[in-house]
Amino acid sequence: MYEKAILNNGLRIVAHPMTAMQSVALGIWINVGGRYESHEFKGISHYLEHLLFKGSSKYCCRKIKESIEGVGGALNGFTSEELTCYLVKIPARHLELALGILSDMVINPLLTQEDIDKERSVIIEEIKMYKDHPQSYVHELLDELLWPEQPLGMSIAGTTDSVNRINRKNLALYQGHHYTPLNMVVSACGRLNYSRLKKRIENIFRDISGRSRNVFVAAEEKQLEPQFKIFFKDTEQTHLALGFHGFMRDHPLRHAMAILHIILGANMSSRLFNEVREKRGLAYEIGTQVKHFQDTGSFLVHAGVDNTKTTDALTVILGELANIKRNLAGIDEFRRAKEFYLGQLRLSLEDTMDHMLWIGESSATLNKTYSLAAVVGEIEKLKRDDVRRVARMIFRESNFNLALIGPLGGAEERMLKGLSL
Repeated sequence: MYEKAILNNGLRIVAHPMTAMQSVALGIWINVGGRYESHEFKGISHYLEHLLFKGSSKYCCRKIKESIEGVGGALNGFTSEELTCYLVKIPARHLELALGILSDMVINPLLTQEDIDKERSVIIEEIKMYKDHPQSYVHELLDELLWPEQPLGMSIAGTTDSVNRINRKNLALYQGHHYTPLNMVVSACGRLNYSRLKKRIENIFRDISGRSRNVFVAAEEKQLEPQFKIFFKDTEQTHLALGFHGFMRDHPLRHAMAILHIILGANMSSRLFNEVREKRGLAYEIGTQVKHFQDTGSFLVHAGVDNTKTTDALTVILGELANIKRNLAGIDEFRRAKEFYLGQLRLSLEDTMDHMLWIGESSATLNKTYSLAAVVGEIEKLKRDDVRRVARMIFRESNFNLALIGPLGGAEERMLKGLSL
């Protein structure tokens, strides 16, 4: 069971004391990310996240880093489509230090003009870096196909133009409007005293106000036919990302979708790894990925393949997708996939950081937490037909999206666009 509380101003706390640990992981989550942004200021959530590490009212940039790292801790942050998170893992006796630093970063960022100007250049270089890495950029192209002209289909970092438009006033207003208690979760796991932690959080956040909840633009999925996006680049490999609209975070079949992912491409025992890499040598990197959002999701196949064997690789991939739509997974294969799913979850929950991320993300996005026992029970109830049903729901011709980056000619493009499930 997890310790939970909601403060009078709406801020949520979720914690899991792990008395056998020597560390504690702490995260401050804000319900804001890429899909909450306008096209004009795309990338502002990510920009703001960068700037919070540059200094706060009590701590300069150098002091933030040295205070955490000087006692053996690690500090980080990330921005996703739906969340921004500031996190730290630290020896347990320094928990109050970590909370003090993270909270001051979130509540009282300096946002100096000098830092804004310097970080703008850093972020623009980051945008260029991703475009120079086809294995990363191909996923951006795929998102544009899945959610065209929508915040979900745009880069979290934004564009050079949108980042250049963002100024100090925009950043301060955005932080003041979105970084409010109703949109925050503080999660912690490890060697901690919950009562003491809760009291400390109350003292820090009690004077923070704001009664509005952040709202994102709902996803639209009106796809009626296969879609392709091919980006010519003189690369040594062709990078492909094949995507289908999937399920939202709390969909009843989300676990069946996870098992489908494991069977097809989550590990070295998967079908795609064996068929594409081991048997035919068509790729070095091949795998699948599942994404869940609050109102939608996606199922992806990604690979880096020999430039002369792109069509061959895709033919094998599509053949495996068609096969799992037609036929039930083998009994042993299905059992191994479920054991892998639960085994990986159990291993991750032994780590204070992974456990903190697990309960923090679900609390921030769904306002709930899942116990390991509850997940085990749901996985044990799954049938092989549930996985086949999910495959039939997702792997449809009209739900087909393919992005490629490589030195593809016109004849190859026509051949690829002729492939079907």
